[in-house]
Amino acid sequence: MLLAIDQGTTGTTCLVVDETLAIRGRGYRELTQHFPAPGLVEHDADEIWRTVLAAAEAALANAGVGAGELRALGIANQRETTVLWDRATGQAVARALVWQDRRTAARCTELPAELIRERTGLVPDPYFSATKLEWLLGRAESVGDLAFGTVDSWLAWKLTGEHVTDVSNASRTMLLDLDALAWDDELLALFSVPRSILPEIVSSSGELGDAKILGASVPLAGLAGDQQAALFGQACFAPGRAKVTYGTGAFVLANAGAERPRPAPGVLATVAWRLGDEPVVYALEGSVFVAGAAIQWLRDGLGLIEDAAETEALARSLPGNDGVHFVPALTGLGSPHWRPDARGLICGLTRGTRREHFARAALEAIAFQTSDVLTAMELDLELLHADGGAAANAFLLQFQADVARVPVEVPAEREATALGAAALAGLGVGVWVDTSELEPVWRCAARYEPELDAAEAERLVAGWHDALQRTLA
Repeated sequence: MLLAIDQGTTGTTCLVVDETLAIRGRGYRELTQHFPAPGLVEHDADEIWRTVLAAAEAALANAGVGAGELRALGIANQRETTVLWDRATGQAVARALVWQDRRTAARCTELPAELIRERTGLVPDPYFSATKLEWLLGRAESVGDLAFGTVDSWLAWKLTGEHVTDVSNASRTMLLDLDALAWDDELLALFSVPRSILPEIVSSSGELGDAKILGASVPLAGLAGDQQAALFGQACFAPGRAKVTYGTGAFVLANAGAERPRPAPGVLATVAWRLGDEPVVYALEGSVFVAGAAIQWLRDGLGLIEDAAETEALARSLPGNDGVHFVPALTGLGSPHWRPDARGLICGLTRGTRREHFARAALEAIAFQTSDVLTAMELDLELLHADGGAAANAFLLQFQADVARVPVEVPAEREATALGAAALAGLGVGVWVDTSELEPVWRCAARYEPELDAAEAERLVAGWHDALQRTLA
């Protein structure tokens, strides 16, 4: 048995899976969101750790196995979220700054965009870890014995006592040289980050540490950012294969092979994974900041729905969107615009507008944003794999196929992120020899072909782009 830890933005999911990646047990714990001011998003790092322990205990109980029966564990994590802790006490010195946090937007306008793009494959944006870390260090009493990490590092530290990060997470910090796959001295100087606080960069799969969890010692053998883990879990092992994960945000990744890609403007180059001592695999990425979070806002912010599952029926109750568009720039806009200053907009309202229109507009916005990313990637795409919570919404998936003009397939198990972490861990301890043994494990549950007339799809996309331009203006 393998334990997969999927530590996400709104909660932690743990799965116990067998050697066929079939799920034998599941546990989940919600994570508190802290919004101290507009644009600021924080997590309690110690609460993150507690959710991991509680979700893991629940998953093992659900599976009817003990921690001592596990062959390995793997971690997938919310990326870019920045944790700073004291090595001596093992305690975080401040709340973690979440990837959605916008407090360093002004600082990003001062950064050398060409240098950062060339060196890291990223763009200057508060989304990434470097400016968050710079902000935290600027408020620390002393650097002393501090340690920095994204959530993978924090959890690996708590589990093993080792200060490590995998290469996929390191590539999201804006501190990694994407060619050398090492911390970059010029960038460290730019952000005033001492090398002493940085974790060791390790592979995504292999013998990474000895984890102590729930009274047992279990090899930590898989480590990857959640979106890279989902790409792996969706069996996108060959260059050109792509997936979208509909979570708090929507993240499109495409396998780019062993050579660093030079993407079009607005698209990121990043590390997908490195298996043991094999060459690194790169990916193209487009990051949409608000996807499921828009549905959550309809529920918690506006009180228009009681449950996210309602949105499918509400959307289907309308023959069309009646010109109502929602641009969910609630935390700025990510790919391909990279406008942290953008704010949300709803347009096309009339006296006939009802909550059904808001629900449909939110779902359509997820698909429109994803389609814009795919267009910016300039891929000759034959198929898009979809996973995440919203992959249960058939209206969204059909609309995605219609506006992107590409078939969309959903796997039998939508927990692709956790399964990717489990697969990386299993490879790390020899459950599988290589990815060819994992390829047959992926199973399709549903396929959505483009059905909408192409001219009508173009009209809808044009309406979306009109609303988008109003936001950007």
